[in-house]
Amino acid sequence: MARFTFKLPDIGEGISEAEIVAWHVAVGDTVAEDQQIADMMTDKATVEMESPVAGTVVELAGEVGDQIAIGAMLVVIETDGDVSAEEAPALGPVDTDLKVAPPSAAQEEVAEQYGAENPGVDAVPAAASPPEPVPASSPVESKPASRAVLASPAVRARARDLGIDLSQVKADGDRIRHADLDAYLRYGSSEGYHPPHASRARADVPVKVIGMRRRIAENMAASKRAIPHFTYVDEIDVTELERVRADLNANRGARPKLTMLPLLIVAICRALPDFPMINARYDDEAGVVTRHGAVHLGMATQTDAGLMVPVIRDAQDRNVWQLATEITRLAEAARTGKATSAELSGSTLTVTSLGPLGGIATTPVINRPEVAIIGPNKIVERPIFVGDDIVRAKLMNLSISCDHRVVDGWDAASFVQALKKLLETPVLLFAD
Repeated sequence: MARFTFKLPDIGEGISEAEIVAWHVAVGDTVAEDQQIADMMTDKATVEMESPVAGTVVELAGEVGDQIAIGAMLVVIETDGDVSAEEAPALGPVDTDLKVAPPSAAQEEVAEQYGAENPGVDAVPAAASPPEPVPASSPVESKPASRAVLASPAVRARARDLGIDLSQVKADGDRIRHADLDAYLRYGSSEGYHPPHASRARADVPVKVIGMRRRIAENMAASKRAIPHFTYVDEIDVTELERVRADLNANRGARPKLTMLPLLIVAICRALPDFPMINARYDDEAGVVTRHGAVHLGMATQTDAGLMVPVIRDAQDRNVWQLATEITRLAEAARTGKATSAELSGSTLTVTSLGPLGGIATTPVINRPEVAIIGPNKIVERPIFVGDDIVRAKLMNLSISCDHRVVDGWDAASFVQALKKLLETPVLLFAD
């Protein structure tokens, strides 16, 4: 018998450490060669770690959420042979593509106005959480494995309110839906079920901040801490723009259906040459602001793993149909875990939208080191005065948050006014 120490390999891209986001083994488990043992997250991707040898797990480096340095011990495995750490099979190239759970049913329902980039629903993991590692000094207990449960956030919340264990509910399909909960309440076991009218407090649930949620928390805190934000909001009449969009969709043929977002991006790209300070990145340490000529537009996208920002490269060179195709492709890649590190980095300006949840106004947080972020809000119909007449109009508030070290309030307001002119006179979007 020999002990093999599996050290965290060099993941590349200058990474010095990675976070444990999931264990797929526990102390005492028998593992096969090439079996997945852990998921490690860097700033850009989640990487699957596989065992280079077969044997029994005798030690784990830490718990979910711990940071492990490159080259430090990750797992110790007891093998039948005389394999040492130096004699272990060499690891192949590490896959640094982002891995996330598949989208929930609720996230597949998006508003026509804003498209697929952000359905605006709470994200939850699509499968049961991985087991906590068992300390080496504790005996390993044999427990029956619970099946993975697929359900939307709304179904999970309802089940929690009713005290129902979703693993006991039979699904009519590949995931549990409200109808399955109704059937369980009608015909299934009533154990643990409390009527809605029963007065009881729900138990506190401590949730460790790890993985993508931890990265988001760190990045947002750093952005708010380092950047003096200010937000400007203006109202835009998009009645004519919506009519043009409807006409384009009615005559699109085999081309993708247009949402509001591609039209907004065209307007942004047309306005930016006159406001180069908006399409910029600020290097705090060097004290240098780089004003970019190309528009690499970040598109804030909600996924089960958290908020991600895939990037539309050279948005200024694409027409509305090309933008619509790229938006759909990138949103799908982010949600299904196929987005690469290159597709999730390098943005020069970001657009964020809550889609159907839109709201009246937003104060979005800047995607550092960018200096601005644009947030379209929900389109609503309201009466407005046109001369002495009252007419029905489709109105949308547009928010922009800026880094006050780089962008002055006058510049931000002037940029939004330029967008307003383009969006309220949509023929200008297609004029040379």
